Amino acid sequence: MTIFLILAPYGVYTLLMFLTSATISVFAASAICLATIAIDIARGRSVKILAVGSAVLFAGIGLYLALVDPGLSALGVKLSVDIGIFIISLGSMLARRPFTLQYAIETVPAETAAMPGFLAANYIITAAWTGAALLMMAANIVLLYFPGLPVWLGLAVAFAARNSAIYFTKWYPEYRQIKYGAPHGALPEAQ
Repeated sequence: MTIFLILAPYGVYTLLMFLTSATISVFAASAICLATIAIDIARGRSVKILAVGSAVLFAGIGLYLALVDPGLSALGVKLSVDIGIFIISLGSMLARRPFTLQYAIETVPAETAAMPGFLAANYIITAAWTGAALLMMAANIVLLYFPGLPVWLGLAVAFAARNSAIYFTKWYPEYRQIKYGAPHGALPEAQ
């Protein structure tokens, strides 16, 4: 359920980019981010860096499209979103609060969160998501500079990068448990 709530704004944004305007797509994604924030607050959870950052990112792009440049290409919008995600993810690590840590702390016992490798594992998982965002950015940049390339190439890279990050998020805690003998649930699991 957690992974669904985290990725819901991005899934809706991607789907709506095929069905409607970029402006509607990013504003809808921002609204979903705000809804996930409200769900967290209603459940007594912390407000997440990724949710807030994404809400601001999508709203900012939407305002830019609505007020400054409504003619920005779909590829330009996708690149803007990818750059924003990359900055949020990398920024959370540079701020010494990898964005996965907030989700992980809420899904494991306090003694597990206090384990020495717990923070390092979250840096590694957040780095995987940062790498995925970087790959998506690179694919969109390539498509911008080589417009003759098929659009599906960018979609394939985005799909592979995102799904690889999801798989890694699920796999890595299990790997650490086996390798280091950490108790079950010692690291966050994608739910």
